This record gives sequence, structure tokens and C-alpha cells, in this order.
Amino acid sequence: MSNSATKAPSGFDRFGLHETLMRGISAAGFETPRPIQDETIPAGMQGRDVLGLAQTGTGKTAAFALPLLDRLQREGRKGPRALVLAPTRELATQIAAETRTLSAYTRLKTVTVYGGVSIRGQVIALRRGPQVVVGCPGRVLDLLQQGLLNLSQIETLVLDEADHMFDMGFLPDIRKILAALPAKRQNLLFSATMPREIRHLADNLLANPHVVDLAEGSTPASTIDHALYLVAEGHKRALLDKMLKRDDCSSAIVFTRTKHRARRLAEQLGKAGHRAVGLQGNMSQGQRDRAMRGFREGRYDILVATDIAARGIDVSNVSHVINYDVPGTPEAYTHRIGRTGRAECDGIACTFVTNSDRAWVRATERMLGAPIQRRQIAGFKPEAEEKPRLHHTPRGNSQGRSQNGRRSGGGSRNGRGSRNARSGGGGRRR
Repeated sequence: MSNSATKAPSGFDRFGLHETLMRGISAAGFETPRPIQDETIPAGMQGRDVLGLAQTGTGKTAAFALPLLDRLQREGRKGPRALVLAPTRELATQIAAETRTLSAYTRLKTVTVYGGVSIRGQVIALRRGPQVVVGCPGRVLDLLQQGLLNLSQIETLVLDEADHMFDMGFLPDIRKILAALPAKRQNLLFSATMPREIRHLADNLLANPHVVDLAEGSTPASTIDHALYLVAEGHKRALLDKMLKRDDCSSAIVFTRTKHRARRLAEQLGKAGHRAVGLQGNMSQGQRDRAMRGFREGRYDILVATDIAARGIDVSNVSHVINYDVPGTPEAYTHRIGRTGRAECDGIACTFVTNSDRAWVRATERMLGAPIQRRQIAGFKPEAEEKPRLHHTPRGNSQGRSQNGRRSGGGSRNGRGSRNARSGGGGRRR
């Protein structure tokens, strides 16, 4: 009688992936499938269309990469067979890097194409017949229209961060790309949210899809401790310094509203002794790549960014996300703070809020379906509410002089109320 017992498949073994991919999975350090992988990989390997709704940082790349790599490895065909579209250059680069890691023990080739760099090197790479093309819609369409990219043999299309591609105005380009693809193909669509426009795209694109909804209503992951910090605009920088000096702040992404502010704040933090680097749209692709590589490898502790980095950028062990300025939309809140608390690790997200941000707070809490905790740091008070000042002007005295002989704020030289008096607050317009 044999002493060996049949061992039930565990971890990634149970998917029946090609042995070369299992070696890549081991090299990547993956042991137990994440929920989105558990729910989508079997359907993907069966060739079904998939609609995956999940927050950022949940392992979506491996969820779509492993099924398509498995089929490509077994079929052994050359030329572009899988097309992965992503909204940003950083995300496309990250997807390609993970795909190459997972396929390291195969002969499959992956090429990345995006704008902002010379097209020549990408054309040379495409001529080598890669099986997987990862790119941004604009450059993919450019290559396609110039006859430099052949999509006639595509078997699998992946749209990653589809809602963000809509936000960035890529849907017209995507529709043109879709028109160049074979009608018979597998479609995998992943998104953190499902706005109406993406729902229409999904309805037209996917045939009887396997639907996995792990987005939890776009609420922040349970691993993220997030709160609002009420602060005057002029005190944000001092509050940021205090946050960055906390013992539990080992690395941070600081989000600003504008490119100019990101660049200036990164420079100020650097001069103050922090290892900080900026990431914003005015930087060249080489500068952006160096900034991300330096932050990912730990040469920088602080990344000051605009929303260009809010989606899909996967940097491990980011302890804090600090919204120096509130996001432009309530939906962007979840995406920004999702840069921390990834891979089931704990993270902290702090959002600086001024009086002018109250409408955003109401809209965001309405989207989340729950209030966001308010916190206050000793020494930092919120902006005082500006109340209308009412001035009594005696009848017949349009000049409205006060007892000390100075002109009151209730009237002007021509007898009309000033702009500030009419607006009731006398405060600065924002």
C-alpha cells in the first residue's frame, strides 16, 4: 500500500495553467489567487467574455494575463494575438512588465506602445512578431492607421480601467480600434466603476459575459483608514509637513490638482530635506519613467502627482496617500486613495479639505453612501465660516459713514453696493 495520498490542487494549481506559466507565477511571488483572479481566470481560460468590476490594486492584471498567456503558449502562433488597452503610459508599462514576468519561462513576446516617445523603436519591436501588444488607444490607433500594426489576427481584447479611458475621452479611438478587430474574439473588460457610458460599451462589446462584481459600490478597500482633515488653505503645507514626519509614514503619494502645483510642491519638499519627486503631464516620458522607477525602488519616499498616477499604478508598501487638493470628482476619490492599502496591506489616506470643498464632500459621501470621518490635528484649525456683515445705512446718507468717519462696507461712492457686499461674504472668490 502506497503511503502517498492524492493531494488536492491548491493555490494557482487548480486552474490547470501551463507549467511554464506556473514557474512564472512562482517567480512573481504569487501563492494564493486574489478574489478577482479566483472568479475570472476559469471563465477566461474557457474563452468566455468577462466583465470584471473591482477596485484598483486587487490583482486584475494577472486575472486577464494568465488566461490569454495560457492559450498563446499552447497554440504557439506568432504575430499580435492579444491586444490590451490601458488609459495611461504608466499603467501600460506596468501591465507589460507583469505580463513579461508571468511569461518569463515561455517564448512569448510582449510589446508596449504609447505616445510621448519616438514611434520608431515601437515599430521595430512590432516587426518581431510579438504575441501580446499592450498600449494606449491613441498610439495604437496611430500605428493602425499608418499600417504599422496588424490587428487582423487578434483573438483576445482586454480593456483595463475602462471607466478611466472614458474619463480621458478615449471612447472614440476605442471604437475605431474595435472596427479593425476580427468579429470573432474574446473580450475582457475590467473597470473600477460602471458609469452609464461604460455600461453601454459593455453591452455592445460583450457576448453573454461572465460578470464578477467585487467593486463594493466603489467604496474604499477595508484596508484603508481614510479621513478628512479640515484645514485653512494657507496652512496646508504646514499640515503636510506634520503628516510626513509621522513615525508611521514610510512612503507617501501626495496628490495635487494642477501640474504646476505638483512640480512646485515636489521642489519645496526636496529643498526641505525630503526625498521627493514629482510626476505630472508636462514631464517627458523619460522623466516620468525615472520618477516612477525611483519611487518604486525606494530612492524617493514621496511622489507628488496629479491624477495621471491615480489609476492602476501599482507600487507596493505605500503607507500614505495625501490628497493635498481634493480630487476633481467624487469617483476619483476611491481611485486616488486606492494607491495605499493594496494587496491586503493596511494603508492611511488623508484628504485636506477647505470651506470651498464642502460641495465635493457632500457629493463624495453621497456616492459612498456613508459619511467620511473628520479628524483634526492639534494646532490646525479649519477655516472660520465667513458670515455676511450687515451694515445699517441711515436714510438719506448714501455714503454710510461710521462713527469714526470711515466709509462703511455697505455702500460705494456711487451709492451702489459693492461686489463683496452683494455677495454677502466679502471673501475671496475661489
